[in-house]
Amino acid sequence: MRLFIYGTLLDESLRDAVAGAGGQLVDAVLPGYGVRPLSDSVVPIVQVDPQGTAVGKLWDGISADQAARLALYEGIYDYRLIDVTVTLADGTPAAAQMWVPPQNATAGDGSWSLAHWQAHYAKASVLAAQELFAMDPLPSLSDLAWQFPMMQKRAWGQVQASQTAAPASLRYTPDAGDVAVTHRKPPVGSFFRLQGFGVEHRRFDGGRQGPLPREVFVGIEAVIVLPYDPVTERVVLVEQLRMGALIRNDPNPWILEPVAGMIDAFEEPDTAALRETKEEAGLDVTLRKVSGCYPSPGNATDFFHCYVGLADIPDTDQWSGGLAAEHEDLRLHVVSLDRALELVASGEMNVAPGVMLIYWLALHRAALRVEFSGGIAS
Repeated sequence: MRLFIYGTLLDESLRDAVAGAGGQLVDAVLPGYGVRPLSDSVVPIVQVDPQGTAVGKLWDGISADQAARLALYEGIYDYRLIDVTVTLADGTPAAAQMWVPPQNATAGDGSWSLAHWQAHYAKASVLAAQELFAMDPLPSLSDLAWQFPMMQKRAWGQVQASQTAAPASLRYTPDAGDVAVTHRKPPVGSFFRLQGFGVEHRRFDGGRQGPLPREVFVGIEAVIVLPYDPVTERVVLVEQLRMGALIRNDPNPWILEPVAGMIDAFEEPDTAALRETKEEAGLDVTLRKVSGCYPSPGNATDFFHCYVGLADIPDTDQWSGGLAAEHEDLRLHVVSLDRALELVASGEMNVAPGVMLIYWLALHRAALRVEFSGGIAS
């Protein structure tokens, strides 16, 4: 197979993660086409442009196995192969194939930069591809339609974690080599994943132990937002059926909690918090960051970005919310902060991030009342 590549596959690390090493690459251009950013995305698309020239590489000598892996990866985005004629650096024409987006794909504004993508998004893209092609057997395209976005979210979370500040005024400050993950097993699960591995680490007495067999639930980055009206001192609580409580055999798995949702791949936490609050509660809020925290670091990688969402809450007691496309069945309650504290004390409100945010409001309600004595600006 001979392929003209023009976008993210120009990055060697992603190309190897998707198809494996092999083949020969030479400079090539494709007259009559242009590379533009895909609307609402970090990746590019190639489009017919009579005045344009797409710059890329001609990838020759692609094996049948590589071609199959490429077809699976490109198929996630509903791309298809077309025949093209490219021009090599010496002016020689060459027949090739090229993956192109579906006809309903639209270009965004501006130009697409490989260097910008490599600086900001390549690491997560490589991690997601590595997770995909570590699966045995490989999933079908129909399964990947809902599995791969989760792989991207997990990968984005890993990249964000590696770039997070790690203060250590009380706890231990690790040196290189103090902890090592060994013999990772293939993760199991489809939507969520369970990862088996070994760990070897430095002990507090200076010795070492391991490798020790361990397992963790490989989760995601999420946002938690408790909407609060500092003028009326009311909060919005979301009620919904939660699978964790159900499978734990809780007699009442309908849970009261703040707005909560996953951070999409390549999305910033604040952006996700505003989006989720609008989707679930229909509210526009001003965010006040409370904490970034692990809810259960002993067994899960989940990390929560927790906020109070300051808002002019409607004068109503209850309404429905959520997205039908995500099968969300939500009931939203407006209660006073005092009532929320009663729900925490009784155990009816039993979601840890929600409990934390309610107690945070109890500590800061007086200051917020003064700060917003003139109301919340629209």
